[in-house]
Amino acid sequence: MEQADVVVIGAGVVGLAIARQFALAGRDVVVLESEAVIGSGVSSRSSEVVHAGLYYSQGSLKARLCVAGKVLLRDYCLEHGVGYRQCGKLIVAENAAQMKLLAGIKTQSELNGVFDMEVLSAAQVHALEPELACAGALLSPSTGIVDAHGLMLALQGDLEAHGGVIAFHAAVTHGRVGNGKIMVGTADLELEANLVINSAGLGAQGVAQTILGLDQKFVAPLHLAKGNYFALSGRSPFDRLVYPIPEPGGLGVHFTLDLAGIGRFGPDVEWIDTPHYDVDPKLVDKFHERIARYWPGVRKERLHPAYAGIRPKIERPGGSGTDFIIQGPAQHGVAGLINLFGIESPGLTSCLAIAQYVAAISAAARWSP
Repeated sequence: MEQADVVVIGAGVVGLAIARQFALAGRDVVVLESEAVIGSGVSSRSSEVVHAGLYYSQGSLKARLCVAGKVLLRDYCLEHGVGYRQCGKLIVAENAAQMKLLAGIKTQSELNGVFDMEVLSAAQVHALEPELACAGALLSPSTGIVDAHGLMLALQGDLEAHGGVIAFHAAVTHGRVGNGKIMVGTADLELEANLVINSAGLGAQGVAQTILGLDQKFVAPLHLAKGNYFALSGRSPFDRLVYPIPEPGGLGVHFTLDLAGIGRFGPDVEWIDTPHYDVDPKLVDKFHERIARYWPGVRKERLHPAYAGIRPKIERPGGSGTDFIIQGPAQHGVAGLINLFGIESPGLTSCLAIAQYVAAISAAARWSP
């Protein structure tokens, strides 16, 4: 059996950030990735938005790690030449009743430490985005967009420059607790490690269920919330991101930009039992209706199926209000094991802060009496 110091399961953006954190601290790190490339799961199928930290419950991990993470991420991107733009976003209200909801979002954001939000009238919104129809909006100037793939390549580069390695085609099939260490195995390899961090995204629950010695009551439920995206052909109507009022399970069908200025709409919320990523072209009618509420000028023929992502929810229906679950020995009692469940949005924004949080959990467990 091979020996390892730190094993990270999953080479998505969060797993890579965690692996980099430990490699920079001088630990020997091995990443086990089930696919052939980094970030082929949840990380490659997001809207690439850098969130400000507006909606989440005060004191929650999502709130704390998002607000800290957006600053860490911005600085990291600037230092490493990763594509990033702080374009801002508008959360739009369709009517006077929704304006009251915007006030609640602003209050919540301030409880989370985000104090740059501004309530705009319909006239002020029109001055910024002439094609946007609304009763008013909430401006979030610190929301941005990032090149998620470029970010993951930079994290991988840091990891490997500090001695870390990634094993591809290495799906974890079994594991056990014993002798003060954790063993995890693939079809071709068994590693006995001092520290195992399960950051397998949609597969995190499956990985945890294979580890003998972990009480299965600590394995969070998994519900799959598929989100479809439609691309917009032609010139973008907006310079900023545009979001409706949040809906159960997500933030509504919103408008986002990539760094090339290409617009897209999504995601919606579709609860599924088996993962699949096809986008039904017939959804265009539903998307068109929702988009037209804030962009009356949208034409259906400009909307085209783009891609889909799946959010690893730990609750349904709704579920967007649930928090990240990051379990260490203090929760499940297994020394040397940290599980991450329900790492959906704002996981991309929070990745570097999550890495620091996991490192702190490991340090506290390592030195506790």
